[in-house]
Amino acid sequence: MMSTTRIGAVMFKEFRQLSRDKLTFAMIVMIPLIQLTLFGFAINTDVRMIPVAVVDNTNNATGRAVLDTLKATQVVDIVTYLPDAETARQAIQNGEVKAVLVLPHDINNRIETGRVLGQWMVDGTDSVIGGAITALQSMPFTLTPKLANQQQTLATSQTFDITLYYNPSRRTAINIVPGLLGIILSMTMILFTSIAIVRERERGNLELLITTPVSSLELMIAKIVPYIFVGMLQVAIVLGLGALMFNVPINGSPIDIALGSLLFISASLTLGLLISTIAQSQLQAMQMTLFVLLPSILLSGFMFPYEGMPVVVQWISEALPATHFMRMIRGLVLRSAELSDLWKDTLWLIGFTLLGVLVSAKRFAKSLD
Repeated sequence: MMSTTRIGAVMFKEFRQLSRDKLTFAMIVMIPLIQLTLFGFAINTDVRMIPVAVVDNTNNATGRAVLDTLKATQVVDIVTYLPDAETARQAIQNGEVKAVLVLPHDINNRIETGRVLGQWMVDGTDSVIGGAITALQSMPFTLTPKLANQQQTLATSQTFDITLYYNPSRRTAINIVPGLLGIILSMTMILFTSIAIVRERERGNLELLITTPVSSLELMIAKIVPYIFVGMLQVAIVLGLGALMFNVPINGSPIDIALGSLLFISASLTLGLLISTIAQSQLQAMQMTLFVLLPSILLSGFMFPYEGMPVVVQWISEALPATHFMRMIRGLVLRSAELSDLWKDTLWLIGFTLLGVLVSAKRFAKSLD
């Protein structure tokens, strides 16, 4: 016969134990509070202020009027002016801008004959960004009396030509597969090492490690290195199957892709190791891993465009290794960019790894306390 008294006693014990576990109790409260607030503001599919460049060959008032009309839409943010189309293409390849508008020198003649006013060169690796720029294809433009003898509306329904680089067919798989690689590596690498030290403590192996001459730094490095090979195997599987099953092109150098993936794997393993030095149990380690994984998925640019996030949230996303890898892997795989072109993200991942290993080694004390 079941006894409500015995059930109640065990329930009381569980509640008492939960209340004494301060970290778990804090995670119960903070996970929904912080993430609801953060994601409520951050997740936005209505993209605004996309960083773009302009190649202005008009040098007249009509060209400036087109740009003023474009700025008024608030869809794009003109961050730089470039001298020619080849420089513009290189800027897109390096990830400096998402699109470039080229205005021809005969823009006034184009208005009179009803032709398009210019051409957009767009990074098609991000389908959301590509869709937002494509929506400007029919942007209304009207000549004011200051620019014409009489007010004149553009006589064509299409204001700009659109050229999508790297994904002209706008296939979703081309955008998803490289990004999915970052999410898979984040989930597995952080989870593997987040329970590394905790597992040694719970199994009683920590006492053995304490008696060995292995230093804290040596232990941290030894915990990371084996999983690097696991991560590289996952890179080969995801990109190989992506090319085989979904026809995702691998345009970049295999060496650059391997080195970029290695940097991200090391950074993710270091982050998991840091979690392992904080958590007191495997349950806490998994809770903290989940706390990191959700922002990595939602704020890194994998599901929602980075440009659509508020500035404060963009600062938070810049602290996540996944954000830098998303930009890096899409540039390397799809745009044929070189690792040197993405030096900012490269240096950040290197710095994060080195700092994370040092902090983890500092936090890990060879004692049972």
